[in-house]
Amino acid sequence: MSFPFGDERDFAAVTRGFVAAPASGVVRDARGEPVWDADSFAFLTGASPETVHPSLWRQSSLVARAGLYEVTDGIYQVRGLDLSNVSFVEGDTGVIVIDPLISVETARAAIDLYRSHRGDRTVTGVIYTHSHVDHFGGVKGVVSAEDVAAGGVPVIAPEGFVEHAIAENVYAGTAMARRAGYMYGAALSRDPRGAVGAGLGQTTSTGTVSLIPPTVTISRTGHELTVDGVRIVFQLAPGTEAPAEMHFLFPDRRALCMAENATHTQHNLLTLRGALVRDPHAWAGYLTEAIELFAGKADVVFASHHWPTWGADDITEFLGLQRDLYAYLHDQTLRLLNKGFTGAEIAERIELPPALDRAWHTHGYYGSVSHNVKAIYQRYMGWYDGNPARLWPHPPEEAARRYVEFMGGADAVVRKAKQSAADGDLRWAAQVLDHVVFAEPSHQEGRRALADVLERLGFGCENGTWRNAYLSGAMELRIGNFGTPTVTNSADMLAQLPPRMFFDAIAVQIDGPKAWDLDLAIRWEFPDHGETFRTTVRNGVFTYVRDGSGPVTLTVTVPRAALAGLAAGDLDAAEEAGLVRDGDAAVLSRLTNILDPGDPGFNIVEP
Repeated sequence: MSFPFGDERDFAAVTRGFVAAPASGVVRDARGEPVWDADSFAFLTGASPETVHPSLWRQSSLVARAGLYEVTDGIYQVRGLDLSNVSFVEGDTGVIVIDPLISVETARAAIDLYRSHRGDRTVTGVIYTHSHVDHFGGVKGVVSAEDVAAGGVPVIAPEGFVEHAIAENVYAGTAMARRAGYMYGAALSRDPRGAVGAGLGQTTSTGTVSLIPPTVTISRTGHELTVDGVRIVFQLAPGTEAPAEMHFLFPDRRALCMAENATHTQHNLLTLRGALVRDPHAWAGYLTEAIELFAGKADVVFASHHWPTWGADDITEFLGLQRDLYAYLHDQTLRLLNKGFTGAEIAERIELPPALDRAWHTHGYYGSVSHNVKAIYQRYMGWYDGNPARLWPHPPEEAARRYVEFMGGADAVVRKAKQSAADGDLRWAAQVLDHVVFAEPSHQEGRRALADVLERLGFGCENGTWRNAYLSGAMELRIGNFGTPTVTNSADMLAQLPPRMFFDAIAVQIDGPKAWDLDLAIRWEFPDHGETFRTTVRNGVFTYVRDGSGPVTLTVTVPRAALAGLAAGDLDAAEEAGLVRDGDAAVLSRLTNILDPGDPGFNIVEP
């Protein structure tokens, strides 16, 4: 990997169109608690310190610049007030909002900044580019659900948006949120020895997550809408950076929005927090299609992260290199796995072509060649690498005890690992010290040694999320588990669960052994959805059938307003919101009593 420090075009691009900085980079919630602090990254100036990779320092210093920027005539962005950008497209009577950030509070601060310089324009439309929470969670900070329900403000999203937005935050949401605390460095100090950014943005805000369901669904490429006098032409790109995602052109402004599929970093094919593995082949294909459809019709391309790219030639080059990046990783991984190499082996062998290596925006600040290649291998081949010696290994704690015993005991392993670290073999030192901690969690010298090694690994990372993960692990080894700082599984999210997904969320929480001997049958009426289901619990399995026949001992009527309380397991709140039980009321309690919700404070770097 080379570092083209002589290329400083991004420094000009990131300041182009600057209008104003926010009066304060701190955004607070109704209680006065900070949910975002852009000012805490003010130290990102000057030369990089020894504790931060120079390339990551450069990226973070670019990303951290908070303010209102003009993209082109009538299009503005607020950057640096959350992980993502929010964009404002001025129409005939008001403004269309694209991707209103994670939190209600940061979105409100962003639109206030916009209005303070562009006038008190009414929101006349909202566009969600895709189904990740940093692109819709703040929507109630820019528009009310009542205004949308009244029909005056269309909310536009790609097909499948609601299902995928909820699934990611409900099904495996507890585990993802806990791991996201590592990925985004949520608990780290903001300084050269702690969090300096996550490559895609600085970190995630921690305010109120909201959701207003779309009122307009884009289901085909070429779909054209006019919103508040603004023409928009859409391109669907499902299965790329998100399962539901789209690009769109403003033909009269000659401006192209690429959502999150072409940004100034190599993106993730599998995030460190966890997700479904993304399809780099489809990703590259949709970028090729975008070039063919739109590149000659745009003078600027902007995205939901980072800064725009201007000029027809530069746009084509930028999109082409982004396309080549994902295509190269996909094709070369497939070539090598078909020669019998495993994911870990391929990750050590692949180097990017010189043209990609020379471009800053292909560097691994958020995704990386290493973990993206392993994700591609996983997508095609799964967890098993074909070697039967690795088919049935011991789980970490049992393996750790055996490794440490084989290697002469914890004290001997720590001595040898410290020498490996002194020799610069940090990867091996981390691997063996991990066994010490899992074999003997109370071995203080082993914990300290592993924390020191993880910290050194973090200081050397170009990738922001790797740095955050290493430093977060070191932090927990030293001071203890910091839990999950951000919760995206909000009341708004739960309230939008369609019945089938509500039942899916119940099914994955059933404590199987506790439910082995239960035999429950319930009928569920969802009047606002117009659906009825019969559910059963037998053999530790929760099953649902729409319009299912058969006897039941309880009928439950669930209006939409009661769904959030019910999904959260709060029967009192659900009944206050209108839930009605008809029959043996205790049956519902017997169901909730066998639910085993996730633990947002589970251990990561120790057993």
